[in-house]
Amino acid sequence: MTTETNSLQLSDFIAGFWRMDSWGLSAQQRLALIETYLELGVTSMDHADIYGEYQCERLFGEALALKPSLRGEMQLISKCGIKPAFPSTAERYVNHYDSSKENILVSVDNSLTQLNTDYLDLLLIHRPDPLMNAEEVASSFEQLKQSGKVLNFGVSNFTTSQFSLLESSLAQRNINLVTNQVELSPINMGSLSDGTLDQCQQLGISPMAWSCLGGGDIFNSDSQQAIRLRAVLNKIADEHGTDDISQVIYAWVLALPSQPKPIIGSGNTARIGAAVASSKIKLDRQQWFSIWQASTGHSVP
Repeated sequence: MTTETNSLQLSDFIAGFWRMDSWGLSAQQRLALIETYLELGVTSMDHADIYGEYQCERLFGEALALKPSLRGEMQLISKCGIKPAFPSTAERYVNHYDSSKENILVSVDNSLTQLNTDYLDLLLIHRPDPLMNAEEVASSFEQLKQSGKVLNFGVSNFTTSQFSLLESSLAQRNINLVTNQVELSPINMGSLSDGTLDQCQQLGISPMAWSCLGGGDIFNSDSQQAIRLRAVLNKIADEHGTDDISQVIYAWVLALPSQPKPIIGSGNTARIGAAVASSKIKLDRQQWFSIWQASTGHSVP
């Protein structure tokens, strides 16, 4: 169930652990969850240093320590660069970004310790930093690659110009960015029109898609957009013999030619299984555009 992105093998769906600290699972239960993901062919595990106020990577690492042999069956992804001010201190009194070489190197070492591993398969810069010096980031990536601490590199939430800027500094070092992790759902379709997915398709890299279910708004919001979407999604779900509109949403994302890899941010095994099974649902063009039309509130021009 894996596809090749340059030298990196990522699974078609990605397991997201940004809420792991809220699931209330013991270390053994966390291990069982990881094994469930692996059994379903979801081998890529997405983390960030700040998730769960810096706790989620540790919780994952504790579970992995119970069965270290699983490390060879997965791809570990982490992100760095966001510096939240919690709790606020004299040294850190405002939320900010830090893509300096020093911070990237320290963040990677911390993630390796927390995750109980000696290398990351993929490191992403978490958010675009207006103070990012592309040459400095490229230098840190080169050092991490040469040391064996990180095998591949990418970005998250970058615009096309920001992606190209960093890529240009990496090119002379023989390193390519292998993904851009972006928000993508029927309720947030910005990446369809801002060139992000076009760039990914052009470069032959698969974007990672976060918040495919719109953070729950598609299911719970009283906005006219969400109401329109639920009506259309339920109709299409019925046509495909399912009562789970989340499967239709994932199928809508998977239909895109840039081949996005949806991130499943759930600790519920039934929901994980349903998400993976959505790959069997193939939307025709009119079904796909019906969802687009429901989101925008108007027909295509």
